[in-house]
Amino acid sequence: MTMTIKSETITKGFVAAGLMNMAVLLFSRFFTNAVIPESDPAVMSNFGLLMIVVWGLAYISIAKNYHTVKWLVAVFAVEKFIYGFIWIQWMLNNNVSDVFAKDKMAGIFYAIYGANDWMFFIFFLLVFIRLMNNSNH
Repeated sequence: MTMTIKSETITKGFVAAGLMNMAVLLFSRFFTNAVIPESDPAVMSNFGLLMIVVWGLAYISIAKNYHTVKWLVAVFAVEKFIYGFIWIQWMLNNNVSDVFAKDKMAGIFYAIYGANDWMFFIFFLLVFIRLMNNSNH
C-alpha cells in the first residue's frame, strides 16, 4: 500500500512549515519578549529565535523545488527531530505553567513549539522517503 501526496500539497507543507517558524516573531513580539529567552537561554535566546526564522525562510525557499534537494529535506527532518527532542527534555525539566504565569504568549510558545516540530519532522521525513523511493525507480 502506497500513500500518494500531490506535489502541490507538499509545496504547501513546506510553506506551512516556514510560516509556523515565522510565528516566532509573534510569540516573541519581534524579539522583545524577555520571557522566552529567559526560560531556555541555551536554545531560545533572541539569536536562537532569529535562527528559527532563518530555518523557516529555508523551508519556504525550496517549497516549489523540494524534489531537487532531497538531502536538504533530510537535513530539515534532522533539524526538526533535534528541536522536538530538546522540547521534550525542556518539558520534563520545567513547568510550562511557570512560563504562562510570567507571560501568556511565551507560555503558549513553550506549550506548542515541540508538537509543531514533531509534526513537521514527520512531514519532512515522509517527503524525504518519497524522494528516495522516486530516485530508486
